[in-house]
Amino acid sequence: MASHGMVYDGCNYFRQRLVLSTLSGKRVKIKNIRSKDDNPGVRDFEASFIRLLDKVTNGSRIEINQTGTVLFYQPGLLSGGTVEHDCHTQRSIGYYLEAILMLAPFMKTPLKATLRGVTNGPTDPTVDLLKSTALPLMKKFGIDGEGFDLKVVKRGMAPGGGGEVIFTCPVRRTIRPLQLTDPGKIKRIRGVAYSVRVSPQMANRMVESARGVLNNFLPDIYIYTDHMKGANSGKSPGFGLTLVAETLNGSFLSAEMVSTPQGQGEPVVPENLGRTCAQLLLEEVYRGGYVDSSNQSLALLLMTLGQQDVSKVLLGTLSPYTIEFLRHIRDFFQVMFKIETQKPLEDERKGGDKVLMTCVGVGYSNINKTLK
Repeated sequence: MASHGMVYDGCNYFRQRLVLSTLSGKRVKIKNIRSKDDNPGVRDFEASFIRLLDKVTNGSRIEINQTGTVLFYQPGLLSGGTVEHDCHTQRSIGYYLEAILMLAPFMKTPLKATLRGVTNGPTDPTVDLLKSTALPLMKKFGIDGEGFDLKVVKRGMAPGGGGEVIFTCPVRRTIRPLQLTDPGKIKRIRGVAYSVRVSPQMANRMVESARGVLNNFLPDIYIYTDHMKGANSGKSPGFGLTLVAETLNGSFLSAEMVSTPQGQGEPVVPENLGRTCAQLLLEEVYRGGYVDSSNQSLALLLMTLGQQDVSKVLLGTLSPYTIEFLRHIRDFFQVMFKIETQKPLEDERKGGDKVLMTCVGVGYSNINKTLK
């Protein structure tokens, strides 16, 4: 058993396991991947994810059996450099990018990744969301510099895709420990309403209806509209809205919605989408915490890898994905978090119950980075 490293069952949390395996250097074996399914084994988008991992590492060994139901992964070193990858359109670029964000600071050479596919899809975080919430969060942990950027070159909506983004990230030797316990009040709301291959008016209609909800709470709202046309607009029509609330202490809470992909179910009206998205943002604000629900696991990972000192972060209710991520962190890094629930006082209007997460970093040091 020991020689195989970690052994897991089933296709769930596929990315978590491979990312943590790569960072910790521990081998992982995943068996029974959809073995009872009519169409067993690894899906195309997962195979595409494995290929991307292979491109950013050097010397990884990946073995998959005939039916695709067993995967063995022995991580190599994170090499970085210039990488191009066509992400499978079953999932958005966000699916691949979330994992790359976790690995990028620990490469040997700074990463410049060009990813193509669906930039804005209904199931995964969109590129806009990651740009406006995940990047500022990483900057807090000391991952920043002029080479730290995520640029949307072309938009691609589901199902056709055709979008393109460029993500560049400098390398870091160590991650600094942080105490993010007081997000403070919301000071402003920013957002982007985008539309491709539909009337540019769609974006304005979403902005109007979203403002109709949010203006009751806050005057400082600015949602800019982004209408890409021609070659930059991908292959499918669609529109969507990403909203971000920023607090006084520089925390970002976000919500987003994307129109129903062409040929998949009921079409959606821009007014309803704008209104619903604004309500989702208010829900996220109610849930609160320093990090919104889509970035909980990124924050917890960076805390785990920090220098050997105490890190704390205040989160809203933990998502099921995050809870599973905590179990995996325990498996791969033997780090346990201290979890304290905080109930807001009646008169404070601080929203829902909060969780204070505390851990001592493992003092992870980037062994791949060459010394100058």
